Amino acid sequence: MPSPFPGMDPFLEHPAHFPGLHDSLIVYMRETLQSRLPEPYYAETGDRVWVEVSKRQLGPDVKVLKPDDESSASGNGAGGLALAVAAETRTKPVVIHVPHDEFREVFLNVFTNLDGNERLVTSIEVLSRANKTPGEHGRDLYLKKQQEILDGKINLVEIDLLRHGQHSSAVPLDRALEKTGPFDYHVCLHQSDRWEDYFVYHFLLKDSLPEIAIPLLPGDRPVAVDLQAIFDRCYDTGPYRRRVRYRDNAPNPPLRPDQAEWATRLLQNQGILPKA
Repeated sequence: MPSPFPGMDPFLEHPAHFPGLHDSLIVYMRETLQSRLPEPYYAETGDRVWVEVSKRQLGPDVKVLKPDDESSASGNGAGGLALAVAAETRTKPVVIHVPHDEFREVFLNVFTNLDGNERLVTSIEVLSRANKTPGEHGRDLYLKKQQEILDGKINLVEIDLLRHGQHSSAVPLDRALEKTGPFDYHVCLHQSDRWEDYFVYHFLLKDSLPEIAIPLLPGDRPVAVDLQAIFDRCYDTGPYRRRVRYRDNAPNPPLRPDQAEWATRLLQNQGILPKA
């Protein structure tokens, strides 16, 4: 059973759902490319790993060490014990517990292997929420990698299926909007042999996901990939039919009023929401 939406499902942009979708898109895109790439090309996944201070609430962050032997405190009664504890805490360190979380982002690379010489030809990224959030370490790492790809003789394909967050694909946003007008999602393709050009597939919430061309080395034909077919497979094999509560929740991030009205009608026509 496919998603009730014709293209990207805005309910899957929720931070609880998107990481799983992100990884599934990469895995099924690798599978699709593997069967279509001519020899000696092949596709393989890679990942970025980083550690950040946890944002979870895990209880008090400051601990005061207890004296090893309370019976050795000077003075009599509770007052003497309190003075001893105070003295001990001035001579022992305060333990400040700072929990950390490990983050991992998967991406896809296309290589060629000629005469045993492996070469990175194309890097394919599905942008994450961390990539589009100012101040996040995941964004800093992504932009650093993006610049390294652009500076090298490597093709870059960036797939942005998140409506909110700071624009992060390589094409300047103002230049893109001049040519495309407003869009909700987009794919930015940069070829290593056309370093001043960006090829942008732009689409709205109401649109199906496009078929995109994955570039290879100059002189070799690009490989077509149907993003909608890959997304449909992610949805069918994922937990979304059972996990996403279309009746009870609104998309996160929220839709614009016109989008919300359209989405409500769409879900009502499919019997997912009751008609007014």
